[in-house]
Amino acid sequence: ALLTPRPPTLMVLNEPETSLHPDLLPALARLIIRTSHHSQVWVVSHARRLIAALQQDPECNCIVLEKKLGQTEVVGQRMLDQPAWHWAD
Repeated sequence: ALLTPRPPTLMVLNEPETSLHPDLLPALARLIIRTSHHSQVWVVSHARRLIAALQQDPECNCIVLEKKLGQTEVVGQRMLDQPAWHWAD
């Protein structure tokens, strides 16, 4: 999906590190970053090494979620704050 010749405008990757050796995560991050030049890419991951590699790109917008008392919250954002992202037109 990351190397498709006709990339979609939005690509969502849910835990793309699944079944990969940890040493391959930086290479996966490079592929994701390269894909992000043509598509908006959302990555859901628990792999700190992958997240750290993605954050090396200055265009990366990392949104951290945290569960408190059974509710999922965006870290550093209150309920009435504007989101740190915008929907593509």
